Amino acid sequence: MDKFVQVEKVGMTFDTKQGKFVALADIDLSIRQGEFVSLIGHSGCGKSTLLNLIAGLLLPTSGALLCANREIAGPGPERAVVFQNHSLLPWLTCFENVYLAVERVFAANEPKAKLKERTAKVLELVGLAHAMHKYPNEISGGMKQRVGIARALAMEPKVLLMDEPFGALDALTRARLQDELMRIVAATQATTVMVTHDVDEAVLLSDRIVMMTNGPAATIGEILTVDLPRPRDRLALAHDAKYMDYRSAVIEFLYAKQSHPLAA
Repeated sequence: MDKFVQVEKVGMTFDTKQGKFVALADIDLSIRQGEFVSLIGHSGCGKSTLLNLIAGLLLPTSGALLCANREIAGPGPERAVVFQNHSLLPWLTCFENVYLAVERVFAANEPKAKLKERTAKVLELVGLAHAMHKYPNEISGGMKQRVGIARALAMEPKVLLMDEPFGALDALTRARLQDELMRIVAATQATTVMVTHDVDEAVLLSDRIVMMTNGPAATIGEILTVDLPRPRDRLALAHDAKYMDYRSAVIEFLYAKQSHPLAA
């Protein structure tokens, strides 16, 4: 489906103590089913606001958003969100944290045995079968983030929304989880929208990169199609001329066409 997620003439204005703040203006974006799209831009350009609108956590001031031809009027199990903060409940094991999401979505139609099977299966998918009965304080930051991804995937969402999911991790852990995410998305065929500040991450993971202009009244400046074959190997791409061209195009947009507002 060429227009699985549709963002049509969307604007978002917030009421603040200083008056009206126009965060987003005139956003038009269509995302294909199974596509991986990254949102990139300087801080304050409305990337997370746009993601939250697609998630239904915010409602637009103007315009409309649709998923599978249905209006997005609030959160729904067909759209799962992974935040930078994994938000795990510390008194529950990894298994129990994921089971909560499974139970909420499927308990009305499936027995407990099936719910437990779903939970175990998705933890295995993210490589945490060995740690499913550990508590959050017993695992690393990267493993906690995997639990957050597992919890989102356990809902079998049509759209996976990720707000800088690896931003708080060290470089090596981040690289490993990027590789894991590529494998998981290939296996699940989930439509994915990810907010990132990392140019290399955007080029490595994406089918298209949506580059946002500076706020206020931020909008889409350019959209770059990343025509690199999958599966992608980060070591091979490090010497790939097309990869470097895509990387340069994003950097040029961010630092030449949209220099950081604080530098002005």
